[in-house]
Formats: sequence, C-alpha cells, structure tokens
Amino acid sequence: MKKLLNYFSVIEILLWSVSVGAIILSFCIFDRENYLTLAASVIGVSSLIFNAKGNPFGQLLMIIFSALYGIISYTFSYYGEMITYLGMTAPMALFALISWLKNPYNGNKAEVKVNHISKNEHIFMWLLTAIVTAVFYFLLDSFNTANIVPSTVSVTTSFLAVYLTFRRSPYYAICYAANDVVLIVLWILASFEDSSYISVVVCFIAFFINDIYGFVSWRRMEKRQNSSLN
Repeated sequence: MKKLLNYFSVIEILLWSVSVGAIILSFCIFDRENYLTLAASVIGVSSLIFNAKGNPFGQLLMIIFSALYGIISYTFSYYGEMITYLGMTAPMALFALISWLKNPYNGNKAEVKVNHISKNEHIFMWLLTAIVTAVFYFLLDSFNTANIVPSTVSVTTSFLAVYLTFRRSPYYAICYAANDVVLIVLWILASFEDSSYISVVVCFIAFFINDIYGFVSWRRMEKRQNSSLN
C-alpha cells in the first residue's frame, strides 16, 4: 500500500478516490442490487489510473472490465457493446498488454515507451476503422440492437481507442473519452427504462474525466521520454 501511495501523485490518488466514491454512492442510491455493475465500474476506473501511468497492469484490469461490461450490456440488449467489448476490446487489451510489456521505457516494466504513429499508418487505421464500423453495423442490425446508431458510433470510437492503445499512442485516451461520451448517451437512454442504470452513467462520467487526465499524463510522459533522448 505504501508503494502504491508513493507511485501515484496526490492528484491521481484524489482522482481515483473521488471516482470510486461517486461510483459507490450512485450504486447505493440508484441500484443496490447489481454488484456486478459495481465491481466492473471500480475495476474499470482503476485500470484507467494505471493506464494513465503507462503501466501494463492497467491493460490486465481492462481485460477483466471488458468481460464484466459485456455481461452487463447483454442485460439491456446492447449487443453492440457486448460484442465490441468481448470480441474486440478484451482481445485488443490482451494484445496491448503484450505490446506494453515488450516495449518498456528504459527497461522499466511499469512504464511503456510512448510511440509515434506515421501518416501512412494513420491512413491505414482510418480505413480499417471504416471497414470494422461497416461490418459491425450490419452485424448489430441483424441482432436487433437497441439504439443502433449510437451503438455503431461506439464501435468506431472503441476500435480507434484499442488500436491506438496497442500502438502506444497518447491519443488512445482521447478516443476512449469520445467513446465515454457515446456510452453516457447510451446508458442515459437505458436509464429511462430502468433507473438502476444511472449508476452506469456515473461510471462512464468518471471514465471520461480519467481518460482526459490519461491523455494529459501521456503527453507529459512523451515529452519527458523525448527530452531524455536529447
């Protein structure tokens, strides 16, 4: 515990504490039954604070979160979210975990080496994203997915996020933040029918704030790593 407190900054500890506190409070007010949702939310927000440090442990937690979130999405017929997280986010988090472990910064396995993506790879990434989005749209439509338009947009932002995470780009956090906005909308729509899903909305609001911090943290990390090379 002492090592963890020394590892994280005061801002990071405060951010995690407030996020978890908000998640637990919303669970106690709006849910009080679906402990799987509570567990997934706490694990998810914990993964983000480790990811913000470039620590591969965050990807391990993301794999666990993806499995739990896939189950939660199934309960409201959000098959897009279920398929996205179980069929794409979880496997890509595994690939990202391997990539991060293979690319430590200066041999420090607790910090990944930040990568720069070329213009050609950006073109490839967007083409691949368009293909994945199109395939998922027809797949989700065949499953009669609830709220298919935002669900499809969620696929797009999720794929960009996991791809950039795998490639160790700071902009993965921006794409996850965009995905959080989509998910906030999705679960607000779900909460109109079942108020217990408000706790999921609060979860993704916390995720959004943490992902914005993650981007800022990675940009700082990128500058520090680059300056050490000069």
